[in-house]
Amino acid sequence: MGRKFFVGGNWKCNGTTEEVKKIVATLNAGDVPPSDVVEVVVSPAYVFLPLVKTLLRPDFHVAAQNSWVKKGGAYTGEISVEMLVDLEVPWVILGHSERRQLLSESNEFVGDKVAYALSKGLKVIACVGETLEQRESGLTLEVVAAQTKAIAEKVSDWTNIVIAYEPVWAIGTGKVATPAQAQEVHSQLRDWLQVNTSPEIAETTRIIYGGSVNGANSKELAVQPDVDGFLVGGASLKPEFIDIINAATVKKNA
Repeated sequence: MGRKFFVGGNWKCNGTTEEVKKIVATLNAGDVPPSDVVEVVVSPAYVFLPLVKTLLRPDFHVAAQNSWVKKGGAYTGEISVEMLVDLEVPWVILGHSERRQLLSESNEFVGDKVAYALSKGLKVIACVGETLEQRESGLTLEVVAAQTKAIAEKVSDWTNIVIAYEPVWAIGTGKVATPAQAQEVHSQLRDWLQVNTSPEIAETTRIIYGGSVNGANSKELAVQPDVDGFLVGGASLKPEFIDIINAATVKKNA
C-alpha cells in the first residue's frame, strides 16, 4: 500500500479570532479529495487550537506548533504534551527551523521532544533542513542525516512520524527547491532510513516538503516519487491551500 499524501498547514504566529474563523470557513467549503487519498492537518497558534478544532470539518485535523520536552510544571510559557492530549489535539510540529535557529533547539533536544510526544500518544511532524550556507558547502545530506539520526536514536516506532524536509533558505523567501532538488534530498533521506532504521520504515515513512510551496508549484513537486506531501507556511493562510491539497490527485494518478 502506498504512502498516503499528507498536507500540513503551519499558520505560525498569525491570526486573530475573526481571521481564523474566515480561514476555517474557506477550508470547510473547499472541494478536496477524500481522506483515504489525502490527510490534512492545520496548525494554528496554540490559543486558537480549541476554536479551530471545534469549527473545522471532521476530515481535517489540528496540530500544535510545539510542545515541551517532558511533563509540565515550572516551565513558564511552555505547552506540555499532556495539555495537548487533554485537548484531544492529535498532532504536533517539532524541530521547525525557526525554533532551531531563533531558540537554539539542538538536534538532541528535538529528538527528546519527538520521543516524549510519541510516548504520550501524539503524532509528530518532525522538521529537518539545511541553511543556504550548508547547501552551498555541500553539507545538505550531512545536516539532515544528523537531524534525523537524533530522532532515530530515541525512537524505534516511526508509525506516527512524518518527516518534513524544509530547506531553511526556501522558507518564506519565495525561493523553492526545484522538484529535482526536493526529490534528491527526499530520496537520500529515505536511503538513510533504510540503512539506519529498517527497509520497512524507509518505505512507509512519509517525507513531505516545505519551503514556499504554493498553488502554482505544488503539482510538479507532488509527482516526485519520494515527495509524500507538503508542510505549507504562508500559503496555508490563503484560499490556495485548497489547490495545494488537491495536488494529492496528481500523486494518486502519477
